[in-house]
Amino acid sequence: MLDIAQVKAGDMVIDLGSGDGRIMITAAQRHGAQGFGVDIDPRLVQRSNEEARRLGIADRVKFLRQDLFSTDFHEANVLTLYLLPDVNIALRPKILAELKPGTRVVSHDYDMREWRPDAEQTIPAPDKKVGMRKESMVYLWIVPARVEGEWTFELSSGGKTRRTRLVLQQHFQFVSGSVELTGQGDVPVSHGRLRGEELRLMLPPGALDRGPVELVGRVTGDSLSGTVRRAEREVAHWNAHRRN
Repeated sequence: MLDIAQVKAGDMVIDLGSGDGRIMITAAQRHGAQGFGVDIDPRLVQRSNEEARRLGIADRVKFLRQDLFSTDFHEANVLTLYLLPDVNIALRPKILAELKPGTRVVSHDYDMREWRPDAEQTIPAPDKKVGMRKESMVYLWIVPARVEGEWTFELSSGGKTRRTRLVLQQHFQFVSGSVELTGQGDVPVSHGRLRGEELRLMLPPGALDRGPVELVGRVTGDSLSGTVRRAEREVAHWNAHRRN
């Protein structure tokens, strides 16, 4: 779970359903991270804190007995989950609302239904006691920025700037929509994808060039900025501001 999330020194890791504490303790010992684990079992919480003290990492790791849904995890860079499927789904709105774009979310065995993972791995688990399969699934999501809405779109090329309208629809990390171009009306954008704050969109041949072009940009609140790329070469710059 920690490997797929690429946990590194300085990361704030929060582990929901921390159990015996092994995820959080490993994050601190092997990856140099800090953070805390949450569980409802007081005995497991006590044992985990005792183990952290024994290992000399209690200054970076602690374990709390509290309700998952009242836990403040907005400071996390990495959120790890070992929960039941229905709990994952119930937590999903809180995860999307409270975590910063780019935060890595990792779940053991259970996904988020309509929110498709950005990556997944199958891990051999010969000693697994739950279920018939002797393997586990690990899922990774990158919390996407919010881009849905109507934007004022500006394209700068050859010393000239064109201003028009960009409309985006969003389904988790997947984005669709259209851009209004002179003489062409609303031209659809396709293959829209968010990875945290990074947005990529494709425009069809003839929209800005003879061939297809890609818009690559970064989201900062209600602003977007980036480059237009053709065959991996930057050919123009663009920015956009969300309309109220």
